[in-house]
Order: sequence, then structure tokens, then C-alpha cells
Amino acid sequence: MVHTSLVKINSKNPERAKVELAANIILNGGLVAFPTETVYGLGANGLNPAAVKGIFSAKGRPADNPLIMHIGKINDLNIITEGVSERELKIAKKFWPGPLTMVLRKSKKVPKISTGGLDTVAVRIPNNKISLSLIRAAGVPIAAPSANTSGRPSPTRASHVLEDLHGKVDLILDGGRSDIGLESSIIDMTSPVPVLLRAGGLTYEKIRRAVGKVSIHPSVYFPGDRSFHDNGTHKAPGMRYKHYSPKADLIIVEGPKSKVRNKIDELSKQIKKFECKKVCIVCRSHNHNYSADLIKFVGSDFETFGRNLYDIFRCADYNKIDVIIAEGMEYTNLGLALMNRLKSAAKQVIKL
Repeated sequence: MVHTSLVKINSKNPERAKVELAANIILNGGLVAFPTETVYGLGANGLNPAAVKGIFSAKGRPADNPLIMHIGKINDLNIITEGVSERELKIAKKFWPGPLTMVLRKSKKVPKISTGGLDTVAVRIPNNKISLSLIRAAGVPIAAPSANTSGRPSPTRASHVLEDLHGKVDLILDGGRSDIGLESSIIDMTSPVPVLLRAGGLTYEKIRRAVGKVSIHPSVYFPGDRSFHDNGTHKAPGMRYKHYSPKADLIIVEGPKSKVRNKIDELSKQIKKFECKKVCIVCRSHNHNYSADLIKFVGSDFETFGRNLYDIFRCADYNKIDVIIAEGMEYTNLGLALMNRLKSAAKQVIKL
């Protein structure tokens, strides 16, 4: 067990001494958890195999689950990729810094432990002053998956990181709550037609308008179906393993709103009466007559839902909830990413 320091840092004007403290830990092979606009990341020197191994150890992460490399400027692509096409450069200039990750051909400088053994590398520039200051101060690409125990809900607050990784990381930079609350979107640029591998903080609609034709990998819609990602196409984090999961069993109910609400209320009453379990209902409207041990209004718009989702999962764990029942939603805009996260974590999906 290592000593874990928690340091509050100004999100608008990060203190230089605190940034340099974190950068020195990275350069000396240590682990630093830091905020991004999506979720908190667990960072190590992405070019140092021993340091990267520490990420997998701290998280309990499978070794074939690739990491995302975070860089401080577009020119840094020259360090970790074989070369960037005009198309890829155009996309980078439009969306970086921001919640978009591109999968590109890796350079020899990137150890395969950072890429899950693949010849491709996932890379982005985060849109967060703290993370950008850290990356630039360290002067190396920082490999950083979400700063949580593997499979658990991603952390959107420093307290979530502390809950999962206390004694396993050297430093946690507390920069407040993440703005988006959902991981980055990932597109594979090594295919003739770009492929959306993970829906996230940048919507498919925005990507398609900028890039042109973009296909969607089936695992985005069906994250629990192993047939889509056991054939060597796992170029992005989260394609092969269960992710984002609370301790409670999660049930999603999809369909017309009135039928969904009736079904959720019916399920909740049955579970409480016949199974004697504690139930949490996650809903998008205050206009309901649900009966449950915990009812969480997650937000009527997708952006608010995204910021609140992992908070609610962890709140349910804190309250020792046995079953979470969540309303489904449309697969448009951020709804695609939200349904992907819910279905990745779900024990059961009911379609009406």
C-alpha cells in the first residue's frame, strides 16, 4: 500500500507548485489521478512500461484492455503515431481539446502494454486546464483510463477516486466535479470508413457532420453481446468487459413512457414485496407515482443525465440498494452514450 495524498487544485487557474508536484510523480514512474472534462483519469507516463503496469495493478484492469493516451498539443501526435493524415489532422483541429478519442497507428515509442497489445493507439487532448497543465508540465504522453476500480462506475469527483483507489495511487488532484460526466467518444480512424467504437461526450451526430460517413460498431448498441468484440476488434476501452456497474443489480425498461412507468412501478412493488430487497428508481421526470426505497431524478435533458448518472450509481451503493430500475431513453445525441453505459452495467433489459 502506498501513501495517497489528496490535493485540492484550482480548476480555473491551477497552482504551478501543485502541477509540478504531480508532474514529478508521473516522471518518476508514479500514479496521479486527475480531473478531465469527462471523468477523472488515472495517469502514468505512457512511454514507461513499468509505470503503465501500475495502472493495471491499481485498477485490477485486464491487460488486454487498451488505455487512452492523453497529449498536450496536436504536434505530440508525431511522438506516439506512425503519421497523421490530413483527414485525421482536420478532425483533431476541430474537436481538440475535447471529448473525442481517435484510434490511430501507434509508433514504436509506445509500449504495447499501453495499447493492450495492439498496433493501434487511442489518443486525445482533454479540455480541462488541470489535465492540460499536468500533461504539458510532465512533457510526456499520459496514459489514463478512468480512475476507478475496473468495472465500477467511473469517477466524476475526487471522493469517488479516493473511495476506489486509496492506498493504490500516489496523488489525487481534486479539481471539483467533472463537467460532462461521461467518457470520451472513440472513433477508429484506421478503417477506410471511420468507426464509432464508443459513444461518449461528443455526439455521433456532431462527429458525422464533421467527418462525413461514420459507421457505428454493433457493441455500442449491444455492449453485453460478446460476439461483437471477441474477434480482435477491441481497439477501444470498454469493448470487451463489463463496465460502469454499481453493486446493485440494474434493470432497464425501454418503451413508450406510460408503459415504462407502469412497468417500473409494478417491478418495484414485486421486488420489494416478494424478494424483500431495497429498490432505487432512476427517472427523468418528477411527474411519477413510483414507490421505492430511493427515487433519484437524474435530469430531463441528456446533459444533466450524463453529469448525474455515475453519482447516482454510487449513491445507490452507499444506501445499500439491491436493485436499481432505470427508465430507458432515445438513442439520439447523448442518449446513445447514456444507453450504452446503462446497458453495459445492466443485468436485465426489458423492452415493451
